[in-house]
Amino acid sequence: MKFLDTKTKNNVLQSMMNIIDSKREEILAENKKDLDAFERDDQALYDRLVVDQDKINGMIKAIREVKEQEDPVGKNISEMKLENGLEIINKTDPFGTIMIIYESRPDVTIEAAVLAFKANNKILLKGGREAYHSNKVLVKCWHEALAENGLDKDWIKMLEMNREETQEFLRNPTEKLDLIVPRGGERLINFVKQHAKCAVLISGRGNNFMYISPQADWDKTMKVVMNAKTDKTSACNALDNILVDSSIPSYEAKLKDLESTLSKAGVEIIVDETTQKVLAGKEKLANEEVWKEEFLAMKILIGTVDSKDEAIEKINEHSGKHSSIIMTEDRDEAMTFMEQIDSAAVYQNASSRFTDGGAMGVGAELAISTDKLHHRGPLGLKQLTTNKYYVFGDGQIR
Repeated sequence: MKFLDTKTKNNVLQSMMNIIDSKREEILAENKKDLDAFERDDQALYDRLVVDQDKINGMIKAIREVKEQEDPVGKNISEMKLENGLEIINKTDPFGTIMIIYESRPDVTIEAAVLAFKANNKILLKGGREAYHSNKVLVKCWHEALAENGLDKDWIKMLEMNREETQEFLRNPTEKLDLIVPRGGERLINFVKQHAKCAVLISGRGNNFMYISPQADWDKTMKVVMNAKTDKTSACNALDNILVDSSIPSYEAKLKDLESTLSKAGVEIIVDETTQKVLAGKEKLANEEVWKEEFLAMKILIGTVDSKDEAIEKINEHSGKHSSIIMTEDRDEAMTFMEQIDSAAVYQNASSRFTDGGAMGVGAELAISTDKLHHRGPLGLKQLTTNKYYVFGDGQIR
């Protein structure tokens, strides 16, 4: 696809905001078809499927935020002139064609596409069948916005494929494909990694941990626990596991306070063997693999460790490498923990719910990357570019 100037791209985004606003009732009606057909055996997936007026407002807000951001394409990263006279400029460049594979969430059809488009990429959208009607009407809005501004609708394309067809497309793409971003559970991610022949940027599972140090402020800790666990259980940045240091003052009393507060909020609690000695009525985890689970529900696992080092080892072994928290008033202890934890975001005394593009000042995000190449954390507008070297010479040879 050709390079588009900033004005053209922003005009498309303005058209898109206007079209979505004018088609609210149609969008809600199409979403209702998906909701009516959905078997509510997975509450987290159902919650992500729902589109209401607030969700539509959020879509428009996401587009506006991207429209107001600086165009990320063609920016100088570095510039140098060598002794041989070569002038070398490293500039940001579009990936080309980005395929986004995602489950349930129709708002991804807006947020992912707007980011990829503003970064001058062609977008292939492969949503789940549970959101078919919702995605279809939103892609129709994109095509109207593109047409209003004289652009080909192929800039943003919805792929209507079943699992087998998707598998074959990943193995043998029928068109140019430069990057795939899977957004969903571990099964989806593994499916894409297994079959894709191009670069895959992993938006990994949550399975986020909190370590409560003996140096923690207890009131602050309880406030952060409740927000991280109960604010939005279907989010990948929700809290799944708490490790309490056995040396914490009033260890047993604080464990019971933690259990009581979470239970009153409707959170199901499971515990490890050591913790069960204090919280005798709670179910013990079935096996060590439970530490690796992302619950996406009102459920939490509480365990006991004897040191910060034990907590670090356990988190690095079992977490999804998304977000990890230490509750401590000791900044040096926090820094040691944060440096040694292998997660995209590490926190001292704050909720993991902040691992989000908007909350971190990045703006609208495509996903939270748990990869180390080429970017880790929220994937915003700037992260949807690669780079290219421009070398200017005057007949130099090597």
